[in-house]
Parts: sequence; structure tokens; C-alpha cells
Amino acid sequence: MESSLLATKTNEVAVHTVSAIIVSQLWMKSKSFPFIPLRVVQVIEDMEKEKPIRFTAQQLRIVTDNFGVVLGSGGCGIVYKGISRNNIPVAVKVLKGASDKIIEEQFIAEVSTMGRTHHCNLVRLYGFCFESGLIALVYEYMVNGSLDNHLFKSNKGAIGFEKLHEIAVGTANGISYLHEQCLQRIVHYDIKPGNILLDSSFSAKVADFGLAKLCNRDNSHITMTGRRGTPGYAAPELWMPFPVTYKCDVYSFGMLLFEIIGRRRNVDVTSGDSQEWFPIWAWNKYEKKQLKEFMIVCGIEDKDEEVITRMLMVAFCCVQYRPENRPMMSTVVKMLEGAIVVPEPLNPFTYMFSAVTEPDENLARIAWNGGDSEWSSSEVHRTSTVVNGTPLMTRYEITVATD
Repeated sequence: MESSLLATKTNEVAVHTVSAIIVSQLWMKSKSFPFIPLRVVQVIEDMEKEKPIRFTAQQLRIVTDNFGVVLGSGGCGIVYKGISRNNIPVAVKVLKGASDKIIEEQFIAEVSTMGRTHHCNLVRLYGFCFESGLIALVYEYMVNGSLDNHLFKSNKGAIGFEKLHEIAVGTANGISYLHEQCLQRIVHYDIKPGNILLDSSFSAKVADFGLAKLCNRDNSHITMTGRRGTPGYAAPELWMPFPVTYKCDVYSFGMLLFEIIGRRRNVDVTSGDSQEWFPIWAWNKYEKKQLKEFMIVCGIEDKDEEVITRMLMVAFCCVQYRPENRPMMSTVVKMLEGAIVVPEPLNPFTYMFSAVTEPDENLARIAWNGGDSEWSSSEVHRTSTVVNGTPLMTRYEITVATD
């Protein structure tokens, strides 16, 4: 693969000379980046030891046909489809951000983690570009896109339950590798369906390491410099002034597992009161031993009852409130595969939720004054469901009276 892509490579004889040239060039002034910080230079030098490909901006313009085909976009950048010289597809992620510092941190996070990982359930980083006009990462192309698309969007329902179970196991394997098999533990911080990509065989590959962080195995807690993760998937401790561990990824995987089981988003206001938040509805069905009803609602066949029960129990174990009560990801893999017995889970939602209903006089006045002139009064009640102080959803009930 490396020999086939357009690339600039260093050879063993000239490595010191080329590195010196690279360092001197990186410190030159540019319009977008007055100076490339030393830590970026150090990351690039470390990357070259791992033998990735260093692209020029011009080479990536050729590979992507001048960035003509957009695969996706997000807050951190735009992903374009590219074709190598021998017709191997690649995904080129052009980093964007509100500031140069954010782009720099994104680049460092991704290359310092993905540049040193090799696992069948992780998207492979082929190379990078760091120039004044273009900062980009080149990944292997995943033909079947993200799991998000197959669970909630245009391809919803196309993947059978057996394959979804395989995707769950593959994802767990990838996270287990990050936590337990790398020289330094890697915490992803943003496990969710949009960051799980599927290859031509629908094998799962964990992607998007823009929030990832390396940490020593001896350190039980991680120093945080700001909030990380996506609401709805992020562990409670990430939103509160509590110590953070790698177990935050376990919690996020549990939330992902619920969405794989239900083939729906965990929060869905169109599903009716009892199913608005899928995980707690699932727990109520499990606790009341109403699994058959649960399976019917989720469209799961009777032959999959044993597997779905195991997956549900694993999800409950993963989203326990206290991080120390969540299993290691290697244990999660074994439980999902049926290699070990899943322990009876505790109710993970006992201490997490509070729902407060109160009148909202300001909204009542707005509803009355802005509404039909035949209204004589308006009353609004607001119900807020809160997770550890963070609002998860808010329901407004408006009652109007006429003369």
C-alpha cells in the first residue's frame, strides 16, 4: 500500500539530514501558521519512525481530484474520497477548527494515537500532510460508511441482528486493544455510532481519534483540560468535577450497545413517554422480565433471545454510575461472545435521574400573547429530566383556555 500511494518517504541513510530539513522548514513563517509549534515537530518526527507516508498538499489535490467528493463533515473537518495511483480508495480528512490551536491539538491527538496502532478493528492511518495551506490525515477508506447511517438514516434496517452482534464484538475488541494492548493506554473519549466505520464485509473499525489521549498504565486517573465526548454517550464523570479514568469509554460503549440493540437513538421524543429514553425503558422491561415484549418492539426474532439478553446485560454493566463497577473491555468482549457468564447487573439508573415539573410563567405569557386572540389564558409546565445535574431532555406541556 505504502509503495503505491503518492508520497514523500525518507530512506534510512538520509533520515537525519531530512529530519533537520523538515524541522527547519516547519519553523518558517506562513500565512495560516506564523510558526509551527515544537510539539507538532516532535509528533511528526515520532510519526516518521512509524513509517507513515508524508504527503504534500499538491499530492493530496491529485489524489482527491481537487477535493471533489465529500464523504462527510463535522465540527473538526471535512472528509474527502481519494484514489491512489493504483486505484486504491482512501479517505482524506482535512482538519478545520475555530482556531489554529484547536487544529493543532486535533492533529496531535490523531497522529500520536493512530500513528502507532495496528489492529483489525481500528481504522488505519496511512499518512498525513502538515503545510501552511493544508493540514490533513489520510485513512483507509471504509466503503460502507458509519454505523450511524445503518442504524438511523438511509440504510436503516439493512443489517441483520447477527451482523449487528458481530459489529458490537468488533467495536469492543478495538477499544480493548486501545485500553489494554498498546504500549501506552489510549482513551478515545468519543465512542458513538458515527465513529464506528464499516468495511466491505461490515467489520467494525473504530475511527476519529480527535479527542483521544495517551496515558500511562500506572496512572489510575487522567488529567482533563476541558470537557470531552458527546452528550448522550459521554460518561457522567466527564461532565462533573470528578476524576476520570479510561472506564469512560466503557460507559460510551454501553450507550452505543443500547442503540445497536434497539436500532434507534437512545433519546427519541417521537416514541412516547415510556420509550423516550431507551436505556431506562429497556431496564424496566428487563427488571419486570418482559423480554418478549421488548423483543417484539425492537423487531428481534425469538431465535436471538439468548444473544439479546446477553447484550442487554452487558450494556447495563457498562453504564454503571461508578466507573469501578464497569467491566474492562476485554471482559466485555468475552461476555458478548458468551465465553464467560455475564453477572447480574445492578440498576445503573437508580441515582442518575431526577425529573422536576414546574410551571413556566414566562413561556405561558409568550404562548398566550403570541397565540390566537380567542385564548383567555395559557398555562405551561416544564418537565426536565436531569442526569447528574446535566439536562437530558425537557418536555413542555401547554394548556390553553378559551372563553
